[in-house]
Amino acid sequence: MELQLPKGREWYKGDNDIARLNTGRMGIWHAFRVTGCKRIWIPVYQCDSIRETFEKKGVEICFYHQDKNFNPIDIKARVDDVVLVVNYYGIMSSERMAELAKPYKHAIVDCAQAFFCKPIEGALTVYSCRKFVGAPDGCYVVGKDAHKYVDEYPQCYSSDTAAFLLMRIEYGCEGKGYEARGLNEHRIDAEDCMKMSKLTRTLMDAEDYAHNQQKRKENFAYAHQLLGGINKIDPTRYMNDGTIPMVYPLVVEDDELIKRLFAAKHFQGHWWSYICDEQPKDSFEHWISRYVIPITIDQRYGKEELDYLANIIKK
Repeated sequence: MELQLPKGREWYKGDNDIARLNTGRMGIWHAFRVTGCKRIWIPVYQCDSIRETFEKKGVEICFYHQDKNFNPIDIKARVDDVVLVVNYYGIMSSERMAELAKPYKHAIVDCAQAFFCKPIEGALTVYSCRKFVGAPDGCYVVGKDAHKYVDEYPQCYSSDTAAFLLMRIEYGCEGKGYEARGLNEHRIDAEDCMKMSKLTRTLMDAEDYAHNQQKRKENFAYAHQLLGGINKIDPTRYMNDGTIPMVYPLVVEDDELIKRLFAAKHFQGHWWSYICDEQPKDSFEHWISRYVIPITIDQRYGKEELDYLANIIKK
């Protein structure tokens, strides 16, 4: 017998104005393709996989900077350009994202870090599965005509490299589990745009989304209670009651902190370090890339884990 999982819980349902694809980066490219435009504006503070994807596709790219409040400051988009705006860390409300997208005729809202942010009217919104659910890959694109071209893409098969999801249960996130996850990452990096795998859609259809949301909200609030006093940014600035964060973005101007966390076997990420090599030291992008640590607050965590983590950080 195969795994028996609940059904009927998928968060983004339907077939019109929705695309189910293999990865967030390909979801953003697909959204760009749907617009029919030829040029895209991308924030400097962004995962390099997005830039690399558009470069491989031969798309003309322009970059824009942001101020310390994550406001774009130098976009000079033409009417037929696409502008990509990002819901960083999942801490921005849907109203905030609608405000960022509103000035542009063709906007793509990158909600890879904000799975529960409502789709933005008049834009194409892209969501990543594996940042919020135990899935090997997958993304949704939601908005007008998002379903166009999907039938042209080949079917993705993710079970061949999904063993890390099972290994993590038995071996933890180090050793074999980490190596198996690396194989999955390598597959994702090599893939072009494809339809979401049946495995991923089955997992997305089984998730307890209410529990997922509640735990993230509780953990974020508790992390802010513990760490807000030392945080150099206010991560609650653009939040409201409907905001479900991906992580708690902690900014402490200490280059050694991430190393100490690793030594304590708390494998927090350090996103997009390449930006520090490309941007001036006095830029916002260099500063945030250098110092932000996205603290894990997902549904596997609770007060005990966050207390332990906060104690390490404060020491």
